[in-house]
Amino acid sequence: MTTFNDFINEFEDEARAQGPDAVAELEAFRLHFSLARELNRTIARATGAQLDTVSGWIAGCATPTPDEAERISALASIAERLALLVQPGHIAVWLATANPILSGDAPLDRIAADDHRAVARLVSGLEDPGAS
Repeated sequence: MTTFNDFINEFEDEARAQGPDAVAELEAFRLHFSLARELNRTIARATGAQLDTVSGWIAGCATPTPDEAERISALASIAERLALLVQPGHIAVWLATANPILSGDAPLDRIAADDHRAVARLVSGLEDPGAS
C-alpha cells in the first residue's frame, strides 16, 4: 500500500530527476500549499468556523453566513493594511499573537468576537504612530 509520504517522496525524486526547474516548481507548490493552509486556519479562527467549512467556502461549495462574511471582509481589510507595514509572512503571526493593547487578546480573536474595530484602531496606530 502506497502512503501519502511515499507518493510525496516519489514526486520529489521525479522532480530532482527532471532538473532544477522542476525542483523550483515543487518548492513553489509547497509554499503555495503552506500559505493556503495558513490562510484557511486564519479565516477559521477569525470567523469561528471549522476548517472544513472554510475549505467549502473557498471551493465554492458553501457560502458564509452574513456575520461570517463580515468577519472575512474585516480580516481582509486589516490584512491588506498590515501588508503595507510588515512582511507578508509575519501578518498571520501578528494576527494570532496576544496583544497587550487588546487586553491580551489576539487580533484574530477580537475579529471573531465582532470587535474588528478595535483591531482596525490598533492598525491605525501602527500606520500613523503620532495620531494615537
